[in-house]
Amino acid sequence: MVNAEHSVRGGAAAGTAGTGFGTARIVLWLFAAVLAVRQAAVVLRQPPGERLTDLETWIGDNGVLHVTGSLYDTGRFTGTPFAGLVLKPLARSAEQSLGVVWTLGTLLLVVALGLVVARRALPDELARRTGLLAAPVAISLLMLSLPVRNSFSLGQTSIIPVLLVLLGCFAVRGERASGVLIGLGAALQPAVLLFTPLLWLTGRKKAAATSAGSFAALTALAWAAMPNDSWAYWVHHVAGAGLGERADSLANQSLHGALLRIGLEGPLEVVLVIALAAVVAVLGLRRAARYARDGQLLLAVALTGCVAIAVSPTAWQHQLLWVLLALVGRVGTRARDRLVWPAVVVLVMTLPGKMMLPNMAVLAPIRENVPLVAALAAACAVPFLTRASPYFDRPVPTEYAQAVPARWGRVPLVPFWKRLVSRPNLLLELLVIRVGYSVYSHIRLAATGGREAAEEHARQIHSIERALGIDIERWVNHTVVDIKWAENFFNFYYTSFHFVVPLTILGVLYVRRPADYRWARSSLGFATVLALIGFWFYPLAPPRLMPGMGFIDTVHGPQDLTNPDYGALTALTNQYAAMPSLHFGWSLWCGVVIVVLAPKLWMKLLGLLHPLFTVCAIVATANHWVLDAVGGAAVVSAGFALTYLLAGPRRLLPRVVPKADPFPRSREAADDATPGGGTGPGASVQAAKVTDAADAAKAAKVTDAAKAAGAAKAAKTAGAAGE
Repeated sequence: MVNAEHSVRGGAAAGTAGTGFGTARIVLWLFAAVLAVRQAAVVLRQPPGERLTDLETWIGDNGVLHVTGSLYDTGRFTGTPFAGLVLKPLARSAEQSLGVVWTLGTLLLVVALGLVVARRALPDELARRTGLLAAPVAISLLMLSLPVRNSFSLGQTSIIPVLLVLLGCFAVRGERASGVLIGLGAALQPAVLLFTPLLWLTGRKKAAATSAGSFAALTALAWAAMPNDSWAYWVHHVAGAGLGERADSLANQSLHGALLRIGLEGPLEVVLVIALAAVVAVLGLRRAARYARDGQLLLAVALTGCVAIAVSPTAWQHQLLWVLLALVGRVGTRARDRLVWPAVVVLVMTLPGKMMLPNMAVLAPIRENVPLVAALAAACAVPFLTRASPYFDRPVPTEYAQAVPARWGRVPLVPFWKRLVSRPNLLLELLVIRVGYSVYSHIRLAATGGREAAEEHARQIHSIERALGIDIERWVNHTVVDIKWAENFFNFYYTSFHFVVPLTILGVLYVRRPADYRWARSSLGFATVLALIGFWFYPLAPPRLMPGMGFIDTVHGPQDLTNPDYGALTALTNQYAAMPSLHFGWSLWCGVVIVVLAPKLWMKLLGLLHPLFTVCAIVATANHWVLDAVGGAAVVSAGFALTYLLAGPRRLLPRVVPKADPFPRSREAADDATPGGGTGPGASVQAAKVTDAADAAKAAKVTDAAKAAGAAKAAKTAGAAGE
């Protein structure tokens, strides 16, 4: 297994690289360094008593680390007795440093882990230049991941077992050394013992025996040195299952934790978790062994770690790094689908579940167990390609439409932003939309700006409207209140159609007009980002929250304007994000898209009703000023303009390309063909080869026929001469 995928990389850094490539390397390393410094600063800025909270057993007055008493007195320390035996001297050496040494040591471990992954564990096929960029990218992903951030803040050591396994598989020579490192990792985190059967299944029986023996010896050493703590961990707490938070808390991303969260308890839950763990272990380890024999050892290691996450009694957030390593697997036969699995893994490992899935009861079991679902999918279900697949190195290329020339020569400003004629991957699209909206909601909620500034800006807006003669908000608001059916209609319209109509339009375009879907989605995204800038720099109180102006809040009811929090509404959304009005902006986007794309006149006219009703609703309910709607129109116009400048005109000329054979007979055939594509140069090369082969066969037949005729004639002549 050692260096099974590793070839000579020493000369990878040698040679010349383009200026642009060198700049990219510098930028990536600077980005990784900034992330590392920021992560360390986040921990060190905490008050001494709030740092490294999972090391509470050893933290004394003022946050100074002291090594006294049992490891498990408080229940906070979740490591093995051997981990405590090893860490006590380290903690003692950091007594007077208030956790600085510990934090910097964790930082070095993360850097070492990223270097091992990038320089020793990535496949041979990785291009030289890509390989040079892999180290800063790997370190950056690790720094951004939730497990590493959790390890930094809590003082956990779960990075060490992962690093030991990778060193044992990729950095050391000899089965004994590999087994010792993996056994040491298992002594620190018992779930790592699952790598012993992986070693055995891949023919590394000596390494498997050494890893099991090392684990047993180190555990026995800890038992002899710390018998009380060993009894407490292995017997009283059932191998650590009773330590840390409650097993049914969201932090426990194991099968045991998931079953407890759905309400199963007692013997039934124990039997079920054992049965499920056995199935996952058998399927996952068999798949891992298959990919290891296929030469994808890093993927095999990641899958084994995912199995360990699922079958462990407790798998806390800081122990989930194995899922991040699983992004190295290749999924999908088409080039445009290759980024889906890595993108999903990165989102799962960097964002909380509530940002990826909406707060709906039906989705709660998935949202609460997103890392576990990803680990189970990687271990048992995701169809990673093998190296024997013709699509492993050469996926089906993406077809792009031919863009219509723009009016200006410099448009598009981003020429590599090519338009696809096919629809994007649905899973990735839904995740991006959901995560994008979650980020939008967080920024919108954070951009408060203060009550005084918001009210001052509202007075400015009102003064401008008075000067322009368009200050009609109070008149419209009171008129609608006097007409009950109008008040009910506009209240319903304001609360019901803001999300439904844009999502419906996007869904129809995704199914019926994929190329136009990309254009419309990009325009809406740009408009929303520009609106966030307005919320951040110009907080604005809506009319309903302006004291002394006599507006009636028809949607939310009377508000206590003497209370700066304005009740529970402030906890749900930013009450001062009024300029620009995205209620009107999104409705105007819907109207423009329908007018541009709808095939019939009545559809276009119907589409214009939505922004008309929306602007009436936001003014009648006292939720926006008239100029807020003008701001919404401005950001939507800018969104369409940015899409045009960056990507060119919306209209496209579809490129008609003959299809090549989508199933090449061998890897050799795939070397000169573009599988299933027809858009790249490989297709023409393949066609030329087929033509040449046909011509050669025809020529050979003619030559053979001529030779046969000549031989027959010569024989006849010779016979005649003999006579």
